[in-house]
Amino acid sequence: MIGRSRAARHRNPAPLIYSAAMPLIVQKYGGTSVKDADRISSVARRVVETRKAGNDVVVVASAMGDTTDELITLATQVSSHPGGREMDMLLTAGERISMALLAMAIGDLGVEAASLTGSQAGILTDSTHGEAKITAIRGDRVRQYLDEGLVVIVAGFQGVDPESRDVTTLGRGGSDATAVALTAALGGDVCEIYTDVDGVFTADPRLVGTARKLDEVSYEDMLELAGAGARILMARSVEFARRFGIPLHVRSSFHDRAGTWIKEDAMEQTVITAVAHDTSEAKVTVHGVPDQPGIAAKLFGALAAEDVDVDMIVQNVSTEGHTDISFTIPQAHMDKAKSATEQVIPELEAEGVDVDPTIAKVSLVGAGMRNHPGVAADMFRVLSDHGINISMISTSAIRISCVIDSDRCDEAVRALHDYYLPAEAAS
Repeated sequence: MIGRSRAARHRNPAPLIYSAAMPLIVQKYGGTSVKDADRISSVARRVVETRKAGNDVVVVASAMGDTTDELITLATQVSSHPGGREMDMLLTAGERISMALLAMAIGDLGVEAASLTGSQAGILTDSTHGEAKITAIRGDRVRQYLDEGLVVIVAGFQGVDPESRDVTTLGRGGSDATAVALTAALGGDVCEIYTDVDGVFTADPRLVGTARKLDEVSYEDMLELAGAGARILMARSVEFARRFGIPLHVRSSFHDRAGTWIKEDAMEQTVITAVAHDTSEAKVTVHGVPDQPGIAAKLFGALAAEDVDVDMIVQNVSTEGHTDISFTIPQAHMDKAKSATEQVIPELEAEGVDVDPTIAKVSLVGAGMRNHPGVAADMFRVLSDHGINISMISTSAIRISCVIDSDRCDEAVRALHDYYLPAEAAS
């Protein structure tokens, strides 16, 4: 992979393709990897080793440890309703700190490095504060520094809206999107995602002691896992990688062993790849909705106008001309979802709205289930055998998701993993 020509590297090359003699590796380091001075020094040594092995290196740095959460807490202490623009100005400070410290540490090891903010690196986004999407990358300064032999460190999670020239942030996990988008724009050979775990597992190893690391995962499976709550990678970063054919290597920043490769055709094609869970969603139920055309369009149109992300949707059977509509949203969107729904209720002639944050989503993901009927029935039976009630169900060709009470989530994940991915099957 490293030896391929950059012209043939991606199926759909980005408009701006960097060309140089040495292979280009993009490395992204998460917050735990740069949480303190010792870990920053360790990352610096790894970067220098990669550079001295004959590679150009671009590093994407996240904020140190819990810096982002601490900044959010500070904002809520000084303001009851912090605005999106100023929140983005505040939160981007975390990555600027870590990128500058990392550049200093690399310089002390004898390799020249330069740090760039997202805007300095030419990362252009739309205008959505807090959850902006990358629209283009004009990486002229990155290319210039690479041509001069420098390691380039780019602040993750951030960009700039070219219309307003305001700083923007990309949402949780946005540094992953930064790294993969830079790899595409620069024609990189591989994007390495360094984190505090060894790779992608068959379930969260903190919940399931028998969970095993996967050597390879397909883009398709990884997209579903990310959407189902697996927090190893941001879903948009996987979409970038699939679109441009970029191999991703998710690995630990604490040792040199191989992690999990995410690519087009993974070797492991079991019926179930992994069990995922998500406790960060809430369920909204709109009661007594008239069962007639156009009602759902008005409801979800109002939510879309407020940039509320809707995941699962269920409409109950109509009774006497009325029905209930339930849907799930991120807990972070609860306030604006409830407000938007309450405003449209008179127009809908609905009875009211309830919001329940005490839910969890458990999912089975695996491309192999396409050719194996009965997976859903077995999943429902396993949950039933443990007395776990299902309130919503959603499926795709390679995923089955169930909404359950959050206090039964851990038990459900373990039960499903024991049934579909037992330890003896992996040995």
